[in-house]
Amino acid sequence: MNIQIINGPNLNLLGKREPGIYGSEGFESYLETLKSKYAEINLHYFQSNVEGELINKLHEVGFSFDGIILNAGAYTHTSIALTDAIAAIQVPVIEVHISNVHARESFRHHSMIAGNCKGVIAGFGLKSYELALTSFL
Repeated sequence: MNIQIINGPNLNLLGKREPGIYGSEGFESYLETLKSKYAEINLHYFQSNVEGELINKLHEVGFSFDGIILNAGAYTHTSIALTDAIAAIQVPVIEVHISNVHARESFRHHSMIAGNCKGVIAGFGLKSYELALTSFL
């Protein structure tokens, strides 16, 4: 089974950025934990701060992988282009958020991409990724 994890803008700063909201662990460290715990799954990881690169990655894996876990960061709330890219591919996408976006600023309460995703997981810290991963098993 091939699962692609895609992180959007500013998520390269996990472990450094606002630890009260996002925690103190970097994503690469957490990814190693996931890979160890789910050794039978081929986990692939991609992060970019650039919207077009996220779309290119969705197109690249969206017809051949078994699932995509997407934390689009702030693009969640603004990107029609990501919404269209998710609609255009065949692989199911799970939208994830580390924080509970509904307990934060009101502009974070609406997701442009959720309607084209299989599901949405938010508010469980980095464990949100594992919850999404287990939905593909």
